[in-house]
Amino acid sequence: MLSKSQIKYIQSLGQKKFRDEQGVFIAEGSKIVFELLTSQRAKITHLYGLKEWIEENKQHCYGINTEEITAGELKKISQLSTPRDVLVVVKKIKWHEEIAAPGRITLVLDGIQDPGNMGTIIRIADWFGITQIVCSRECADIYNPKVVQATMGSIARVRTEYTSLPDWLKKNNRFKIVATALEGRPVNTIKKMKEGIVVIGNESRGINPEIMALCNEKITVPRLGGAESLNAAVACGIILSHLTGNE
Repeated sequence: MLSKSQIKYIQSLGQKKFRDEQGVFIAEGSKIVFELLTSQRAKITHLYGLKEWIEENKQHCYGINTEEITAGELKKISQLSTPRDVLVVVKKIKWHEEIAAPGRITLVLDGIQDPGNMGTIIRIADWFGITQIVCSRECADIYNPKVVQATMGSIARVRTEYTSLPDWLKKNNRFKIVATALEGRPVNTIKKMKEGIVVIGNESRGINPEIMALCNEKITVPRLGGAESLNAAVACGIILSHLTGNE
């Protein structure tokens, strides 16, 4: 049985302040928990699961502080409207190598504030083999439970760093920097990129003018219908599908 202090502690990890203080985050559901259990980077400190889940997956829980809980207890500690059998507390992921632009595509996010979009973009980056993302400090926290859930485990494979985008782009201005914009060149006319920087802007206001001024080229997803704009994650997926891979 979970104590009141345990419940309060796990609930507190829904807030950035406490995640930062403790250096941990939470993840829920079998799919993402299995991803983290098999990751060499993710370090799970505690696992809380329903009896049936633990019995079926005890071979995966070896060496992990595991506690059986009831459905009622899971509901109390879950950040989801419909709890999913298992919840883990995980140490924030440490990356020893620095983000470097040469020889790869780097995704840059300017003010992506919606947690669902943020997590989905990380997952999309992982799908297209992009292993590093540079974010403005206005972006959603990658350890927000909604972001973590939307990544579906990609959070352990894609390094994400928060920094001053103008400073970072100026340091890497020898590389091609393309920005997504409504008035840009159609992305299906652009050659594949082996290295370079792709900038995705805020869901409503787009890319900050200071950031846009540092970009070499504007690209867009051609509009054929009447929709005013595309969701940031959807646009990111379409653009990366054109820019990555072989000719």
